[in-house]
Amino acid sequence: MKQYSHPLLLLLLLVSLLTGCKKDDKELDETITPVANYISPADNAVIKLDPPSNAAVTFEWGQARAADGTVVLYEVLFDKEGGNFSAPVYSVVSGTNGLDTKLVLSHGDLNKIANLAGIPAQAQGKLKWTVNASKGLNVMAAAAARTMTVERPAGFSVIPGNLYLTGSGTEAGATLSEAMPFKRVSAGVFELYTKLSPGEVKMVDQTTGTPTAYYINGNKLLQGNDATSPAMAPAVYRITLDFNNGSAILTEIQSVGLWISAQNKVTVTLPYVGKGVWKVENTPIEFFQFDWGRDERYKFIFSEKDMAGTVTARQYGSTNTDNTPPTATTAAAYYNLVPVADNQWNNTFKFIGTADRKSVDIMVMMQPAAYTHQVTVR
Repeated sequence: MKQYSHPLLLLLLLVSLLTGCKKDDKELDETITPVANYISPADNAVIKLDPPSNAAVTFEWGQARAADGTVVLYEVLFDKEGGNFSAPVYSVVSGTNGLDTKLVLSHGDLNKIANLAGIPAQAQGKLKWTVNASKGLNVMAAAAARTMTVERPAGFSVIPGNLYLTGSGTEAGATLSEAMPFKRVSAGVFELYTKLSPGEVKMVDQTTGTPTAYYINGNKLLQGNDATSPAMAPAVYRITLDFNNGSAILTEIQSVGLWISAQNKVTVTLPYVGKGVWKVENTPIEFFQFDWGRDERYKFIFSEKDMAGTVTARQYGSTNTDNTPPTATTAAAYYNLVPVADNQWNNTFKFIGTADRKSVDIMVMMQPAAYTHQVTVR
């Protein structure tokens, strides 16, 4: 009997394994059938989107078949009404990493897809959808596609993380890098105190590159890189923009006055100096004499005119119902301003003791960093 060395046996075994692998490769069959039928939603279904409700739509279809009986993966594609899926606006694998024959999308997801397809907020539009089946490198498009009509709500599917004001009709001018930042007051809501003048006014989500732009039309906030807000009357405004419902509110700030509690009236008006700041210089302060002592309490009155022309006196004061007089070491937060109830004594500030019978400079700063004020004794 012929003897083989151990190295030769190992070589023969390796050759045998490689030959077997090549034979198996030749026998692989990646043939699959396309998705032939859809289950839901029905063709030409009409869906009124309501993202806050957390409602969802289930896309479901019949199985595709693989010739070798192994698994098939699925991908759902969305396109515009006239698209052919060569460049879909959105695609996503089905559930369980593509194994399921269904896909669940929330109304919020569909709102984003509709936006990608160019359907405006508060409008109806059509989306096409189809399912690709795949096995290995073999991708098989479905025999047909379905169409659905979606009605988008007010508001935006994508809310910017930051917002800035720019344009020739703004205090910042038209240089993008110098655009004024808005204050984010809550999720999707931005606010800015500023003066507007005749000229271009628009909002952008960044101050470099090619930002997404927005504009105001009446009480609506709209998106459009080539559009600008209609000319507005020259004035100082509080601009409040809500991306959740696509609303725009412009409140004219007619005046800001120092209101002395003991006299129950505005004693001096602060001129607007720019970029959300009102300032009066060298104004005399004298505490009011009561039989129990001298009173140093004050607030601010904003005279505001809404978009309907109604004028309101709105009080801005302290977060605290009552305060002790500040000192040189009082925290900066003491001076923060918030809207407060119309009350002669509550939520007032107190002047520092050295201000009595002196002149002071007073600044009200309604800026993105903080809504606050400053009193400087001369």
